Amino acid sequence: MNDVLKRIGEIGIVPVIKLDGADKAVPLGRALAAGGIAAAEVTFRTKAAPDAIRSLAEELPELLVGAGTVTSVAMAEAALKAGARFIVSPGWDDAVVDFCLERGMPVLPGVSSPDGVMKGISKGLEVLKFFPAEASGGIPMLDALAGPFAGVRFVPTGGIDASNIGPYARKASVLAVGGSWMVKAELVEAGDWDGIERLAREAVFALHGFELAHIGLNEPDAQAAARDAAALASLFGFSAKEGASSIFAADIEILKSPYLGEKGHIAIRCNDVERAIARFRGMGIGIEGGTEKSDKGRLKTVYLGRQIGGFAFHLIRA
Repeated sequence: MNDVLKRIGEIGIVPVIKLDGADKAVPLGRALAAGGIAAAEVTFRTKAAPDAIRSLAEELPELLVGAGTVTSVAMAEAALKAGARFIVSPGWDDAVVDFCLERGMPVLPGVSSPDGVMKGISKGLEVLKFFPAEASGGIPMLDALAGPFAGVRFVPTGGIDASNIGPYARKASVLAVGGSWMVKAELVEAGDWDGIERLAREAVFALHGFELAHIGLNEPDAQAAARDAAALASLFGFSAKEGASSIFAADIEILKSPYLGEKGHIAIRCNDVERAIARFRGMGIGIEGGTEKSDKGRLKTVYLGRQIGGFAFHLIRA
């Protein structure tokens, strides 16, 4: 996959931005990046788009900047000259797609039907925009498209916000999600960059869907683990479920021999393990090599290379 598209997948959210003036582009980009979203799709809905893209590309090179609502070759050419790294269209246009492909520019044309997906495949595209996502049937339609076109991934956009991003983010067919809820027009107009940073951070956590899955306690041997399980049953009525290497009592896992973590581990459920790993690597936190477990080509579990309070952290895909 193209490096730009790979990076979009790691970020996981593409803010869709409409700017009436290029002067607000850089502070807006800084607010998004501070909130954990290092990407922006500046739409060609206003004349300010090329200058806004140019400002972001020149002053915030760490931000992945693309152009959206590109409906003509002239727009695509202007976006390319301004420094856009990718092009997004609301629908299919052969001329726009061909222009981008001839120049090695990643392009995400909007599709909402099998015909559109097949056009993308015929052009060798691996990623397409699913638009308008909610109005086109949402998750059920996305699943229907993903079924016969397993090699294609989508960027659903339209009608998605913090309240419904999770189900999309969990799908293997979804590379990233597009939306504008974290760049509300009134906040941009008021220059409320703190408000946009806050919404961006909330969007990131909604994307990942982090939540406690279980707590693991290290014990030296099976006898000690059985003793702990019996104590939990006596105190709280938690029934024990014994496995080969541990005993579960409700959401407490008691290991029959010590594993990672001085005291044990805390398992955190998330929507996509690969995407979560990319986020933590950006924060300087790696993974414990050799702890990766996959299912159908996707990471299912992995341990992070970080402990807190003597506990290791274990990511589990929801």
